[in-house]
Amino acid sequence: MTETGSHDYDYIVIGSGFGGSVAALRLAEKGYRVLVLEKGRWWKPEDFPKSNWNLPRWLWLPGLRFYGFFRLSFFRHVTVLSGVGVGGGSLVYANTLPVPDRSFFQSPGWAHLADWEKELEPFYRTARHMLGVTTNPRLEEGDRALQRLAEERGIPKKFRPTEVGVFFGEPEEVVPDPYFGGKGPERSGCNFCGGCMTGCRYNAKNSLDKNYLYFALRHGAKIQAESEVYDVLPLDGQDSSRGYRVKWRRSTSFGKRTGSSTCQGVVFAGGVLGTVNLLLKLKQRSLPRLSDRLGYGVRTNSESLIGVTDYHRRRDFSRGIAIGSILHTDPHSHLEPVHYAAGSGFWRLLMSPMVHGRNVGVRLGKLLGELLRHPVVSWRTYFVDDWAKRTQILLFMRTTEGKLRFVRGWFGFGSRLESGQAPTAFMPEAKELAEHYARLVDGKATVLLTETLLGIPTTAHILGGCIMGRNAHEGVIDRDNRVFGYRNMYVCDGSMISANPGVNPSLTITALSERAMSKIPPRR
Repeated sequence: MTETGSHDYDYIVIGSGFGGSVAALRLAEKGYRVLVLEKGRWWKPEDFPKSNWNLPRWLWLPGLRFYGFFRLSFFRHVTVLSGVGVGGGSLVYANTLPVPDRSFFQSPGWAHLADWEKELEPFYRTARHMLGVTTNPRLEEGDRALQRLAEERGIPKKFRPTEVGVFFGEPEEVVPDPYFGGKGPERSGCNFCGGCMTGCRYNAKNSLDKNYLYFALRHGAKIQAESEVYDVLPLDGQDSSRGYRVKWRRSTSFGKRTGSSTCQGVVFAGGVLGTVNLLLKLKQRSLPRLSDRLGYGVRTNSESLIGVTDYHRRRDFSRGIAIGSILHTDPHSHLEPVHYAAGSGFWRLLMSPMVHGRNVGVRLGKLLGELLRHPVVSWRTYFVDDWAKRTQILLFMRTTEGKLRFVRGWFGFGSRLESGQAPTAFMPEAKELAEHYARLVDGKATVLLTETLLGIPTTAHILGGCIMGRNAHEGVIDRDNRVFGYRNMYVCDGSMISANPGVNPSLTITALSERAMSKIPPRR
């Protein structure tokens, strides 16, 4: 990196999720002057809503002046759940931090670039330490039901507690930092309330503001919230060796106050929806040398989200951490029970009976038939006293290789099918597992109405769009996360993931970002 005192910062990091937080800390540790620009707000434990019915505090809908930390984005092929705020996805994700199976590292999409299993092993260790990964010590009602399902299917050894980023001390007891020799913030023990995904109000979740971002600030990095980047311009035409000017606007103000700073290097870390969308805009004006592969290779973990409601009101599925157990149903798929805290029943407004069919007419016919055949059960399911308390959400994931492409067109940011099978809301395996689980708990299975009506699945794990390659004809970034065509420009977020991990990708994003930042030498 060229040394200069003429820039406002050495690096500007756009986004503060699992990739951006790593970049902020590691660059600051190396002596660089770092600015982190985050579109969302700062959140303290007491700021999080008590339930997801508090829409202005939960949802990110700036047009309605809702400045929460949870965003729903609708595309032709998929509905995406993501986080917005200082800490990015760590504010809303379900804490699970698994290392993918070997098939991920050997995927042909990127296996030719490195021996990834060997390359990433030390960085997974570092990421696990920084994020405080440990085994969930307690199984709750929904977990025990999944364990019974495993036994009935003859695969009891495929069930296990999850590896998670949660502090399990004495419930709500405040203690000095338990992770970094007392140098980190005070923490409180988990009380197993199930509120991980609506923001931990008890200081037990190991979100990024408790580790990477906390120490980035201690090392001199500046984090500027509520600032949405809209332009990145090389300072000397397309000669990026002189650095960049990064422009942003206030994201929580109708006045749209703007600002800018110069820097020698830029790290894009806004997640797939932030980074890919912004780079597609910039390719049309400020950064035309970006690879034509931009937007390609977008994947999901082929998820299916199914709710099983105990309409008899005998069970409490709200207790526990967000995801406390996992069942590997076959070499390519697994099932996890997902918890929301009691009272967080907003999702009931979007649910409908689980039906499959080749088109919307068939599905509507089946849905109407289900309501007519079982009117009392349907009524009791929909109007159950506390939806979150009585409903066990099941998350089914598999490693199917289908790819989407994100583009910008007349109607803005959208998706197209690139290759393979498009993500589908109708997976027979998921339906059969959910029905088996429903029989065990004497409940009724439901799915999101967008799946029933439109056949569009929902994902919390959108990946790709800035995939790796040997050159700009193959990818957007190289194996060290450097953007082809521009100097001192990196991508460190889910858009860099070049294969389907089949599990929550947060730990992998962290490890890959650790590796990328390790390649940057200390500031001279």
